[in-house]
Amino acid sequence: MTRLTTNDIRHIGAQLKDYDKELIKKTGFSLKGIACRAAGVQESDFEKVSGDLLVGIAPLTLGQGIIGGFCDTVASIVAHIGCPAFVAKVADVAGLAEAYEKKADIIMLADDDRFIAVDTPSRQVIDNSEATGKGFAAGLGLMAGGLEKKEVLVIGCGPVGCAAAQVLVKLGSRISIYDINRSRSDDLAYRIKQLFDTEIHIVKELNHALMNHQFVIDATPAADIIRPHHVTSDTYISAPGVPLGLNEAAGSIIADRLLHDPLQIGVATMVVCAAKFQLY
Repeated sequence: MTRLTTNDIRHIGAQLKDYDKELIKKTGFSLKGIACRAAGVQESDFEKVSGDLLVGIAPLTLGQGIIGGFCDTVASIVAHIGCPAFVAKVADVAGLAEAYEKKADIIMLADDDRFIAVDTPSRQVIDNSEATGKGFAAGLGLMAGGLEKKEVLVIGCGPVGCAAAQVLVKLGSRISIYDINRSRSDDLAYRIKQLFDTEIHIVKELNHALMNHQFVIDATPAADIIRPHHVTSDTYISAPGVPLGLNEAAGSIIADRLLHDPLQIGVATMVVCAAKFQLY
């Protein structure tokens, strides 16, 4: 996962209600609604069980250590979509043990490389990168009023971009992909061909592709790659990447046709995806 900073997430918990209003304005759905859409779960079905699903967040000190406020922010997002949540009082193995001892139905934990949710009854693991890709692809589809037969550019062929591309194939989109590392684009195109028997277009030059796509998913950690001349009054961008790839001038043009957050959609989608194993 992208290494967040304390500043990236400092105000998330206090602004979740306002963020719901923003999402509803842009997509017609709340954070919970987008996550349910991404997970393929009826929101009413999730609401039937969410209040009984206890989610434990276990801090880990591996690698660069715990990001200030990270666990509490994750807990606030989980609680916001309707699941009781707690942060373990101790870290590492002891924290994981605490989550099990408190009979958490879902346990969430993150280090420098992975952020996962474990559905304890089924032993299924949900990865944040995959959930984030699903969530932002679903969000783009909601903003656009559907993406069937529409051309979508996916920038970045890492785990988030791969997950987003697979969702877009299922939505019936015509996909182009770009990665600064061409071999990653080749690998994703091959994977899509194997999974769905579908060809996707590999972009060689990003500037031209951005100017010729109305719908974009920016799944890169690169700043300042989307500029004002790439944005028109019809451009829609879903951007799970941190930092945001749009520069300030491009952001002011796109306004309410941009979906971006550092943590919320990914975390909410993780929880609903984990809950799905207890629903069906």
